[in-house]
Amino acid sequence: MLKEKIKNELNNALKEKNELAVLTWRQLLAMIVNKEKEKKYKLKTEKEVELTDEEVLEVIASEAKKRKEAIVEFTKGKRDDLVEKEKKELALLEKYLPTQLSNEEIRNLVQKTIEKIKPQGMKDMGKVMAELMPQIKGRADGRVVSEIVKELLSS
Repeated sequence: MLKEKIKNELNNALKEKNELAVLTWRQLLAMIVNKEKEKKYKLKTEKEVELTDEEVLEVIASEAKKRKEAIVEFTKGKRDDLVEKEKKELALLEKYLPTQLSNEEIRNLVQKTIEKIKPQGMKDMGKVMAELMPQIKGRADGRVVSEIVKELLSS
């Protein structure tokens, strides 16, 4: 299971005394535990609840997105020391994420989806996104996908 691999990463980082990796893996495991608690609460059960690997990947993707946003903000604030730290954390997290799609690959998928659905313009953007997102979940930023869909629907 993915959660076990992350625990192993934490143990290895502790042995190697790699502070940045220890911090990153602990934060990630804390987020996973929080999601498990949320899931347990939603299911209204007394038993312990484990996340599936897919749900763990969603947590990792969320954490990676936070790092990317932080990099942008720290770059604006000219905090190069923090930019480097966030980049290193992001590199650790990206080892577990599926390969990200290029803009060209996203554009091709959007084009195929548009041909399949035959939307009547921007008002059907939701239909296109609903069909498209399950195919690319975790492999592309939703904001980028949305921009490409808008661009292609408006042309």
